[in-house]
Formats: sequence, C-alpha cells, structure tokens
Amino acid sequence: MKQRITLLGATGSIGQNTLAVMANTPERFELFAATANGNVDAMVAICEQHQPQFAVMADEAAASQLRERISSLPRKTEVLSGSQALADVASAAEVDSVMAAIVGAAGLLPTMAAVQAGKRVLLANKEALVMSGQLFMDAVAHYGAELLPIDSEHNAIYQCLPSEVQQPLGHADLASAGIHQILLTGSGGPFRQLPIAELALQTPAAACNHPNWSMGQKISVDSATMLNKGLEYIEARWLFNCRPDQLQVVVHPQSVIHSMVSYIDGSVLAQLGQPDMRTPIAYGLGYPERIHSGVQPLDFMQIAELTFLPAEPQRYPCLQLAIDACWEGQWATTTLNAANEIAVAAFLAERIPFTAIAQVCDRVLQQITAGQLSSIEALIDLDQQARQLAQQHVERMQ
Repeated sequence: MKQRITLLGATGSIGQNTLAVMANTPERFELFAATANGNVDAMVAICEQHQPQFAVMADEAAASQLRERISSLPRKTEVLSGSQALADVASAAEVDSVMAAIVGAAGLLPTMAAVQAGKRVLLANKEALVMSGQLFMDAVAHYGAELLPIDSEHNAIYQCLPSEVQQPLGHADLASAGIHQILLTGSGGPFRQLPIAELALQTPAAACNHPNWSMGQKISVDSATMLNKGLEYIEARWLFNCRPDQLQVVVHPQSVIHSMVSYIDGSVLAQLGQPDMRTPIAYGLGYPERIHSGVQPLDFMQIAELTFLPAEPQRYPCLQLAIDACWEGQWATTTLNAANEIAVAAFLAERIPFTAIAQVCDRVLQQITAGQLSSIEALIDLDQQARQLAQQHVERMQ
C-alpha cells in the first residue's frame, strides 16, 4: 500500500524537495493533497505531475484561477480554499502522513488539525512549537500522533538520540538517558564575518544570499539574523524536553555537522551530510526505513575543515532574544515570532534596515504583559496583538 501524503506548503522549498523525494520512489508514496498560499503557477505544475486528489489555496481568488487552469487535466483534482479546507486535508481519514511546511503562523492550525487526527506529522514548520509549545506537545501525546522533526538540525538530533527519547518526543528525561547536552549547530549566515558596524547597511539581496543552503526569503533573513536558530532553540526545548543547561547553540560555518548530542560518558554523536533538505525529508517519509533521497554521500576527501565558533550576542541579538524568550514563557515566544514576521517583511520591502529587525522584536517584547496562555485562541489573539504593535514600530521607523 502506498503512503498517502498531505503536503502543507507544497510550493515552498520544503514542499518542492518533498515532491522530489517522493518522485524518487513513486511506488511508495501518493500525494493526497497539496496546499499553497497564492502561487498558482507552481500548483498547476504539481497538479499536472503528481495528480493530487485535492489542491487547497489560501484564498478563493487563487483557487478560482487554479480550477480554470487545470480543468483540462485527465485526472480531476478538486480545488478548495480557506483555512478550514487546510485543516480538512490535514486531518482526512485517508491520509497517512502530513508534511507540515507552511511558513509562519498560518501553519499552526492545519498542523494542529493533523495532530488531533492522530496522524504522523513531519514537522518542518517552526511556528507550531514556537507559538504553542506545551499545548502542541500535550496534544501530540493526548491524540496519539507521531511527531518526526524535519528541520535539518532537529532531525539530526533525533537520529543521534536513543530510542527511549525518540518516541514519544517531548517527555523523556535526558539526564536519565545518559545525555549531557544537545548541541544545535548553525552556519552563522551570510554576515558571519562582516564588521558589526556594517550590518545596518545590508540589503535584502545580501541577507538572502545564504552561503550553504537554498531557502525561501523569509527563512534566509532569519538565518542572517540567527533568529532562525533561536526558533530552533525554542523548538528543541519542547521536542527534547531540555533544561537551559542541556541546550547550546554552536556556529559551524560549513553546515556539514547538522547537530550533535553529547553524552555523560564523554561521547558526542553527530549527524553529518550535505546541506540538502532532501536528506531529513527522506528520513521522515521513510521512517523507520532509509530510502533514497537523491543526495550524494559526503566525500570526506573533499572536506577541507570543520570549524566551530560561539554565537556572538552583539552580532546576533535576535538569537539572544529567542533564548531569553524560551525560558520566559509561551507569551514571549509567541510574541517574538509574530514581531519577527512583521519586521522581516518590512526589511524585505526595504522599509527598515537589517538591524531594525531585532529592535522591533525587542520593543514589542517589552510592551507585552507576561501571562499564561491556555488555549489556541489565546495564542492567536496574542499573535495578532504583537503583529499590530510591530507594525506600529515599523511605521515609526520610516
């Protein structure tokens, strides 16, 4: 029997790489549903090649265009639109696994719908855990969902963990499993060696020019600020039930070691590979088997060196904001994520300088009152409040 896959965020880099891996072994996988925000051209190509049963667009205007453009295809794909349709295809009874790859807060609700339906969830959306943390992990346990991390760093950590920590995620005692520390690696982004005084002058094109990875604009900017690594730090806290002393960020410019786990006997296990997202995607799709990803193995004779550096708070203030927010509480991580999305969009539109991203995030965090968040509705309300405040700060900077 083929695995039926719902792909949330099919037109992004994770979505496209997922389709590439699925195409390597068509006898194993079938695309049940694909979703996108507004990229009709890319969705037309997906419908032509993969013939999903359902295609979901974020808004009805895009859905209408897609219906018209695929109307002549021999196999009919039903085109839907809106947030409820996203949740429906994520939780459909026919679906075996859901790749959660929608960028930003928009991915939270459909990913939670997949969890509540008890699906195997391949988690490539950072915001699900950054925004909802304990609520999300509690839902995974309550509904019997299976969670597999797809971010290259968390997938690497997962592969280096003993089986009693892997499942169920988020509830193991790391110390009891002999684990000393989780080491989360990051490249340092395109500005790792740039004089700090020049950061304010950097353009969106420069920020998106990642030295190792091919990614979308938003995640590329997050890599340049290392807020991306901060979000991953928050994710790791929830996925692996870490204490502050059990989690460390290490700058590793070559992006060959994707992360490491240090054990109490002095051993350090690391997962190495090409900087190619098809490797963790294939691991998640095939788990517990290994399947072909299309990625070539490392040639160790071609690796000149592997280096490691501390992450400087002066160079990466967004990373420090995320680490602090992680231990402040859910209100702080939800706020930071929302403010950052607004600030990054403003930077990409050339409305604020690169260094203002951290300033906007910091100011919004200072304005939000700490409090307990006990429901998804409360999280979404706070998310909207933080976005409004961030927008106000952006406007004042212009």
